[in-house]
Amino acid sequence: MSQSRPDRPKTAALIVAAGRGVRAGGDVPKQYRPVLGRCALARSLALFAGHPEVDVVQPVIGEADGPLYAQLADAAPSVLAPVIGGATRQASVRAGLAALAGHKPEVVLIHDAARPFASDALVSRAIAAGRLGPAVPGVPVTDTIKAVDGAEKIESTVDRTRLRAVQTPQAFPFALIQDLHARAAAAGRDDFTDDAALAEWAGLPATVFAGEPGNIKLTTPEDFTSSEARLLAGLADVRTGSGFDVHAFGDGDHVILGGHVIPHSRGLAGHSDADVVLHALTDAVLGAIGSGDIGFHFPPSDPKWKGASSDQFLAHAISLVKAQGGLVAHLDATVICEAPKIGPHREAMRASIARITGLPVERVSVKATTTEQLGFAGRREGIAALASATVRLPWGVHD
Repeated sequence: MSQSRPDRPKTAALIVAAGRGVRAGGDVPKQYRPVLGRCALARSLALFAGHPEVDVVQPVIGEADGPLYAQLADAAPSVLAPVIGGATRQASVRAGLAALAGHKPEVVLIHDAARPFASDALVSRAIAAGRLGPAVPGVPVTDTIKAVDGAEKIESTVDRTRLRAVQTPQAFPFALIQDLHARAAAAGRDDFTDDAALAEWAGLPATVFAGEPGNIKLTTPEDFTSSEARLLAGLADVRTGSGFDVHAFGDGDHVILGGHVIPHSRGLAGHSDADVVLHALTDAVLGAIGSGDIGFHFPPSDPKWKGASSDQFLAHAISLVKAQGGLVAHLDATVICEAPKIGPHREAMRASIARITGLPVERVSVKATTTEQLGFAGRREGIAALASATVRLPWGVHD
């Protein structure tokens, strides 16, 4: 958790993620739906947890969403355990504020999880504005706006110079917004669509500071499509890497391939668990980003890696890609052996690799071939694996 310095107020972020997002479609609430491999909620949590002026982050989730939230594996120490939201956004924010009260923040940023593309600079502006009073980000309205009657007939043209499209994070002195929510609840008002509306209702209109056009709210299927296209445009440096590994047979009653245990009359000999598939994939990913090989990162001379599970090797390589702002687009592995037969285990291997890497299973390929009884593999002396990885990085990234 970041440490609050004596020269600045303690700042909390409240991430509202309890809605269902039915207009976005899909099988899960929109905040858990992946956008280029990472869901909106994970992106929003990472933004605030990684900001140097945010001390604590409080997620508010739906009552049925605990299992989905548990799958977010990269929560930072500053992210508190989630609390359950209410039937309305206002009720969810009130629950989050109650959970934060014990942390005694002086400023709170209230942000919709479905706005995952806010920038560090926007968060900084929100914090600075919130120290002075209620403040919300907004962008000028560029379209001509018409007021219409019940028959959709134009009545007038609205002066757009006075209009702002309001976004989140909205910033408030913590004690003030907590009091406003308590007063609204006591008055039976649970219909405010954002927190600035509570301040306006109480006669304390919020100040608008500069928002960002890219800080869109994911609402419809088209929003997801356009967001992925925009993100991909920023990952135009497409690289490929290759990997190869071989291990001899030794004593044992199973082999591990792609993180999946396959019963066999012999095992594979190696310093770690001798998973040739994961070793080859690890080298392929490392090669794509020019980051050496598996032996460089996990030396076989180090006893720490003796018998180690190879899933951590591949997960490490994936983390290096993410650290450069990139993503792995596809993994392909070919197993070379006479036995065991790979076909019956192919889908389990794909699922295992997808779990380790966080990739959709359709972006993982596993194939098998023999050497027609030629060479060491043909003589059943061991197993080899070839692998390739396709990686997308921002231009200008170097290891």
